[in-house]
Amino acid sequence: MLNSARMPKWCKMLTALALLPLCAGTAQALWRVLARCGGADTVWVPVAAGAGCWAAVYLLLPKPMWIYVFGHELTHALWVWLFGGRVKQFKAGSDGGHVVASKTNFLIALAPYFFPLYAVLVVVVFACGNWIWNWHSYRTHFHLLLGAAYAFHLTLTMHVLKTQQTDITSQGYLFSAVIIFLGNLGVLLLGIPLLLPTVGVWTALGWCMDCTGAVLRQLARGW
Repeated sequence: MLNSARMPKWCKMLTALALLPLCAGTAQALWRVLARCGGADTVWVPVAAGAGCWAAVYLLLPKPMWIYVFGHELTHALWVWLFGGRVKQFKAGSDGGHVVASKTNFLIALAPYFFPLYAVLVVVVFACGNWIWNWHSYRTHFHLLLGAAYAFHLTLTMHVLKTQQTDITSQGYLFSAVIIFLGNLGVLLLGIPLLLPTVGVWTALGWCMDCTGAVLRQLARGW
């Protein structure tokens, strides 16, 4: 839970509706990126294997909620620091947690639902290790862990969204859904080109703009 200044819900609803074409355009661009990267078996196979391993843990064993909640609240804190705020109080446990900060905004409030903290940590650790100790031979292990970490983010985020979350209610359901959807797609749209150099980041962003423009033109013709 995060202390949050309120913005009029009607304003957020209008913003969410205005962002719907961007949602469609980003989804189309991501599909193009995935189609262009479809043959990279040396990456997708271990990523899928890692995701499958986590799925088995998720379905068969007790859910490690304290790990998820700690990451959830830490993500709030990291985004508070990113925006120049101060964290005044931090609490995390298996039964829930909260962060009290000197400032907030919708990105700080919703970041845990689209920013895969543990997957990012896997990337950072491997990048540092590869730079210092040349971990190139462990790239398969990296992809395996990355798949498991990202699946951890997706499954437990969907799990907690089944219950009422003050982060969501404070921002409004439609606005939150649009930002979370865009955030998750945006992470993939930027992350996959970094993972697989077959498509550049700027190319992916260009496709996003082109697809969004096409959606807007279709809407204009429909009106």
